Amino acid sequence: MRLHELKPAVGSRKAPKRKGRGIGSGLGKTAGKGHKGQKARSGGGVRPGFEGGQQPLARRMPKRGFRNPLKKEYTIVNLGQLEIFEAGTEVTPETLLVAGVVKSFRDGIKILGTGELTKALTVKVNGISQSAAEKIVAAGGKVEVI
Repeated sequence: MRLHELKPAVGSRKAPKRKGRGIGSGLGKTAGKGHKGQKARSGGGVRPGFEGGQQPLARRMPKRGFRNPLKKEYTIVNLGQLEIFEAGTEVTPETLLVAGVVKSFRDGIKILGTGELTKALTVKVNGISQSAAEKIVAAGGKVEVI
């Protein structure tokens, strides 16, 4: 088989609708748009979210509070999840990503103190809770905030 002999599977390719090509095509005259009205016009239709003049949902809902655009969104890792590493390993956001502990580290990684740690690890992350830092040091490891 050669490249020029390749053909799509039968029935996988459908011919496009040829609108406005005469009455015999079934889509002549009004081209499937019906008679008159906003959606029948050239360039007609409504923008996304338009509800026919009714107050849109986005404007009916109450607005509350304040969302800080500068807030840091940390990816949370529990201390117990660090047990997968060998003793003496340097744990960084990159090693956590490679090991599959986290899928992404948005604005950084923060370690929380849930779980137990039995190995001495050097942990270099963007944030760490006080209890997690104490447990890492108690296990013989070191903590560094980057």
